Amino acid sequence: MDSARQTAKETLYKVAHPSMDPRQNTQQPVNTGHQRDIQPKPQKVHLPSEGEDIVYTSSGKLAGKKALITGGDSGIGRAVAILFAMEGATVAIIYLPPEEEDAQHTKAQIEKNGGKAILIPSDLSLSINCQNVAKLAVETLGRIDILVNNAATRQEPGDIFDVSEEQWASTFRVNLDSYFHLTKYVLPHLSKGGVIINSASVDSYIGVPSRLDYATSKGAVVAFTRALSNQLVKKGIRVNAVAAGPVWTPLVATGMSEQGQKGHGLGNWTPMDRVGQPSEVATSYVFLASKDGAFISGQTLHPNGGIVVNG
Repeated sequence: MDSARQTAKETLYKVAHPSMDPRQNTQQPVNTGHQRDIQPKPQKVHLPSEGEDIVYTSSGKLAGKKALITGGDSGIGRAVAILFAMEGATVAIIYLPPEEEDAQHTKAQIEKNGGKAILIPSDLSLSINCQNVAKLAVETLGRIDILVNNAATRQEPGDIFDVSEEQWASTFRVNLDSYFHLTKYVLPHLSKGGVIINSASVDSYIGVPSRLDYATSKGAVVAFTRALSNQLVKKGIRVNAVAAGPVWTPLVATGMSEQGQKGHGLGNWTPMDRVGQPSEVATSYVFLASKDGAFISGQTLHPNGGIVVNG
């Protein structure tokens, strides 16, 4: 095996086994965490480029648009909300009530940049809440042009013998069922030219063994995206997904050691030898939501640091 193929094989192994210690049989539970708790702070509007940070430059790509973003209080969702607002969209951010502090910080950042945001606390694992959120968002925004299904949960352990029925069910309630229910209730208010973007994950493409329920649910998101696109494309509504690789978010950082929180041990998951920033992933959402992505539907973008996947 030549060195290039060996390197690729080793990279995929690292990604598929990100936190597995051969001396342990189980994983510790992962909490979604708070943005305030992780260091260094994730970058929301700065884009790492050739060793230096470049401030994101907006150009009105979403001027006048109304966007509904779930899980928009922190991590990738926060960066998406901020960049959407910088591009001229008014955003409604859905978040769990305990994440109020993060949500308020996101709103303040958007308003600091001259954007507009509304906050809607809700637990989307309940179908009735999805219905209420859709109704409230339409009443507040006037209409919805862009729906970003981004809310997610990730629990460990992930070994099939350790995953309880409740853990499996709760993961799917958030990571898949909420996407189905919210989309169903928002769709009557999406007109021709509307956009739906679903958050998938590299985990489903490489089969991360320590996150069986999470990886499976994200694989289902890809299938949901493809089938829904085929249903809606003739109506002028585009449906796509974004499958991010390892990104510096509260979900990733919570529970890591102090050394890990400084970024060590994550970068070697990717051929680029570094972890991604939320801002770098958020640009994929901007592209898909704007006219730049007008000829794209049923597809998945992969901002993952160079990890080669199929699909």
